Amino acid sequence: MNRLIIALCSLAPAAALAAQHSPGAQGSSNVTVVAHLPLAGELQVEDIEIEQELSRPYAYVTRSQRWGGFHIIDLHNPKQARILYSWSVESPEVHKGSGGTGPAYVKSKGRYYFLQAFQFQPGGPDVDLGAVVFDVTGLPDTRKIREIHRLREPALPGGFHEVYAYKHSSGAPLVFAVTQSVNAHIYDIDRLASGDPAQGLVGKVPVPPSSANPARGWHDFYVGYDPSSHQDRMYGAGAGGYYVFDVTDLTSPRLLASVTGVAGMNRGHTFTPDPTGRFAVIESEYKYAPLRIVDLKPALEGQIATVSRPIGAWTSSWDGNPHNHEVRWPYVFVAAYEDGMYAVNLMDPTNPYTVGFYDTYDGPANAGWGNPPSYQNGADGVDVRNADGLIVISDIRTGFWAFHLDGFDGWNGHQWGVPNVSSAQDWDRGPEGVPTKTS
Repeated sequence: MNRLIIALCSLAPAAALAAQHSPGAQGSSNVTVVAHLPLAGELQVEDIEIEQELSRPYAYVTRSQRWGGFHIIDLHNPKQARILYSWSVESPEVHKGSGGTGPAYVKSKGRYYFLQAFQFQPGGPDVDLGAVVFDVTGLPDTRKIREIHRLREPALPGGFHEVYAYKHSSGAPLVFAVTQSVNAHIYDIDRLASGDPAQGLVGKVPVPPSSANPARGWHDFYVGYDPSSHQDRMYGAGAGGYYVFDVTDLTSPRLLASVTGVAGMNRGHTFTPDPTGRFAVIESEYKYAPLRIVDLKPALEGQIATVSRPIGAWTSSWDGNPHNHEVRWPYVFVAAYEDGMYAVNLMDPTNPYTVGFYDTYDGPANAGWGNPPSYQNGADGVDVRNADGLIVISDIRTGFWAFHLDGFDGWNGHQWGVPNVSSAQDWDRGPEGVPTKTS
């Protein structure tokens, strides 16, 4: 009963905001469309990544299904956003599977790298291809884009479902990858760029065993620095829940806390903490499932074995499925599939509420990936540029979008009294401005 009350209280503000607008309004009055660029081919778009430096106004949009690859979007003039460059795997027509999945970019030693992950299935080529790494330092001159490495894992066919780029406190520029095993693989981009014969593999993080999903590995993760403990922490979702690991020593990851046994959630999809690492947003991928908010403090302090009850919940609509999200305290920016982009205030984790939205999806319900078609259509990926607060969305049907939320003109955690930690990496200075060996 308590969980139901929390969920209903959390939904009320969202409904109240929507009621302020006339019927058929596409978005709230405090959200402005900065750019919209349709991308050819429905069901050919997946995730998105934006570079953080204003001098490099580039966003990367994944090309999915057999067209596996990516588009680079030029935002020098956002009102005239354009496709600067497109790349697709060779002979896309004979490939099978999800195609392009997670994108990530890394800056190291003055060079910029883009990494595109792939998942191809048996029956076509490149089943062992996990990701392709490109040197994109020369942008906007696309003639200088150079492929430097193909990450292949022949023993783990099926590719990488997700990748996450992270500037480790040691100074190493890392990419964490979801493999077709119980282990997340950690790669050092500098080693890959130098042609390391071991492919730059510097660590593995095993998902804890789960009776709820014994055969399932990782699905997604976030990695961030914790200034209070001086630890690099990985927040991984998969198997039967959500797990926090200390990955300061990449060769010896250590489990710190877990979230398991949450009602209605027998597998982890996405796990994103606030800058302090205390509160986290968790998602489980199915229709009607709200985002839940959990308090990790009791588990991190050893007071309980695992967190099993959320303290709050939020959803975009009663029959929706809030999907990928980015935390910029006190906001959570959500790609909510058929419901579009939402901005949510998390200042009170027990009562998150909608502060802005824009419906990017213009298609019918339940016309997404799969056979029969699923609800997985519309806003899939989201990212935020901290320098100016630009919000970008990749919509499976309608393409690339960029938005501005009134009053959100950039983000720095210190302005909110929290660590300056988010998914946006400070590649020059390291996490939270901590000097690193290679900075």
